[in-house]
Amino acid sequence: MDRLNEYRQIVCEFLEDFAKNDANAQLIFDIARDRYLVTHNEWRDEYRIYGCALQLDIIENQIWIQHNSTEIYIDRELIERGVSRQDIILGFRSPSIRKLLAANSC
Repeated sequence: MDRLNEYRQIVCEFLEDFAKNDANAQLIFDIARDRYLVTHNEWRDEYRIYGCALQLDIIENQIWIQHNSTEIYIDRELIERGVSRQDIILGFRSPSIRKLLAANSC
């Protein structure tokens, strides 16, 4: 399996595992554009809960963590599933911070 398809499978399985015990989690997979999200859309009494919990994109064979409103270290989870550390980009960080992080990880 080529790396792109392997990463697609890893991302989908990770998000499915994340959402499997949450009946209100909505999985949104746009494989043509390589956009993958978990959202919530529910009511608790009179309070509406709506928003994106996780967003991962695959851009140029790298997995970009675009949003994480959980307490999960997504990068660690992806590495454990076989993703190369160099292929994980913290998209929610500014480009200047990403450069600093990359320089310090060597």
